[in-house]
Amino acid sequence: MTTMRIGLLFGGRSGEHEVSISSARAIARALAADENASKYEVLPFYIQKNGRWLSGTLPQQVLASGKPLEIEQEPGQNDSPAGQFPNFNAVDVWFPVLHGPNGEDGTVQGLLKLMQLPFVGSGVLGSALGMDKIAMKMAFAQAGLPQVKYIAVNRSEIWSNPCVFPKLCDKIEADLGYPCFVKPANLGSSVGISKARSRAELEAALDSAASYDRRIIVEAGVVARELECAVLGNDNPQASTVGEISFQSDFYDYETKYTQGQADCSIPAKVSSAIVSQIQEMAVQAFLAIDAAGLARVDFFYIESTGEVLINEINTFPGFTATSMYPQMWAADGISFPELVDRLIQLALERHGEKG
Repeated sequence: MTTMRIGLLFGGRSGEHEVSISSARAIARALAADENASKYEVLPFYIQKNGRWLSGTLPQQVLASGKPLEIEQEPGQNDSPAGQFPNFNAVDVWFPVLHGPNGEDGTVQGLLKLMQLPFVGSGVLGSALGMDKIAMKMAFAQAGLPQVKYIAVNRSEIWSNPCVFPKLCDKIEADLGYPCFVKPANLGSSVGISKARSRAELEAALDSAASYDRRIIVEAGVVARELECAVLGNDNPQASTVGEISFQSDFYDYETKYTQGQADCSIPAKVSSAIVSQIQEMAVQAFLAIDAAGLARVDFFYIESTGEVLINEINTFPGFTATSMYPQMWAADGISFPELVDRLIQLALERHGEKG
């Protein structure tokens, strides 16, 4: 059997650099486990926080330690990947294990597309729509998926003259009320998200979000359970068992998400079979609505008091450690971590073989 060389691309220039390393370590172990060991050879490529690409022994060191490399760069050194690495052209399939901007948003996917080689996950369109919360919600609305009420805002409206900003706040109060959530449109892992319960908190939240992104979204708050569903496939995707995230903090912010013991997951979620079926159907609809490929995790609000299920967002490359929700939900359906990684590579080959 010919060994297939997998270009494991990780790190990146987003705030989720460390999470990317953790996901890449788990995937590298899975590629060396069971039947995968004889099928795949891992070629690691590490993108430092300053955007510099590295190959060879240094990425191996990062995978072994689980810690980012200190940035050491000589003046004028080329940061681009083209022509730098002797094994760059040896890759058969790329596995971009990147979370957040400059990795999960279509930028790297465009580069990999130009290489004319298969890669795991969504293409340029699906990745871009999955990252930008405003464009994502527009696609969901077009597909008829129910959502919380929201308002899209530009930074120019927030950092404007004293007449415009108060009118914007008036509109948010009138249309959404309190509490509401203010989010940068293009950041992942709950970075830059604030909960506003008053005019003063709303003004501060908008200013904070504008420091992260040019596009901001403000959503109405709901009292709901937070349910998640994993999707696997290309044109005929499958939905997994439904899981639930619970936490004691005010909302599911960055600290809660990544501090051990602050959030609990229940797989399967303790909801009726009718709700499970509804969420699975909506997860597949969302996946197809943005033209996702390979994998995605879709998050929902379940309002028990009314029985409503509202779609929150889709994540086209969710956390991928052994304890992450995405692989855990598939494990509950009998798909092991190494088998899941193998399936994703096969789906990349399938999508690459299609025309268009």
